[in-house]
Amino acid sequence: MLGSLLGGFIVIVIGANLMGPVATTIQRSYGLNSTGGTARPDLSSGGTTATILNLVPMFFALGIMASGVAITVNGLKNAGVM
Repeated sequence: MLGSLLGGFIVIVIGANLMGPVATTIQRSYGLNSTGGTARPDLSSGGTTATILNLVPMFFALGIMASGVAITVNGLKNAGVM
């Protein structure tokens, strides 16, 4: 039980620390600006592709949170607490 609680906490802490580099890499790689426009010719300015790329950091954060919570809940279920 304690291992799963600690594991879930570690996953969340590492994911939170990686949040900044992920967002920065997306922004630098595709030249996204704050309004969703891009400097790349293959991505339409403010189009669907740019919008989806702007959402990648949010989905990364949701995935990290969900995996940390799932690990913790699974450990609690195995311990008979839930």
